[in-house]
Amino acid sequence: MKNILKNSLVIVVLFTSLFTNAHSTLRMSKDATKTILTLTNVNEGNELSVKDAFGLTLYSEMIENTGDYIKGFDLTELPDGNYHFELSQDLILKTIPFSVEENKIKFQKENEVTVFKPFVKLNDNVVSISKLTLNKKAVKIEIYFDNEGYSLLHSETIEGTQDIKRMFKLTKKGNYKIVTRSEGKTFVEYVSI
Repeated sequence: MKNILKNSLVIVVLFTSLFTNAHSTLRMSKDATKTILTLTNVNEGNELSVKDAFGLTLYSEMIENTGDYIKGFDLTELPDGNYHFELSQDLILKTIPFSVEENKIKFQKENEVTVFKPFVKLNDNVVSISKLTLNKKAVKIEIYFDNEGYSLLHSETIEGTQDIKRMFKLTKKGNYKIVTRSEGKTFVEYVSI
């Protein structure tokens, strides 16, 4: 139990430091066709995507260098509609929304959202799930077992708390799927015992 509390404290500190270090800047270039995206404190292997309002990925790349990321995008060719940049880091998912109307780009800086991903760890046959929700939004956790197709073993919704921690003993040898839903995002992890 002492190790679980210690690990949970480490996770909260890690979440907090990641949250405070992730910054983004968007600006138009002088010729007004390129949007310059600047992200500070990114790591090699983070993924940057441009998605439409339905979540369809229109562009994706893996960031190659740790530090600052600066790149120009011509977003004026996109059809009118709502879009967002999505930066997927180790434990956070940052969404930077923008819209296109008549080849003009409008950024919605006030609607930027940072969602903390769940942290799933398997130790022997016990799976630990930790999730930080600063706004205390509902989190739904589902555990499935692969028995020639995934069948639901457990489902629960947790509300009204920032720091969610759950432990589940997995009793059958095989493959499990852990699904966590929160703040309009779905995260899936697979574990085997």
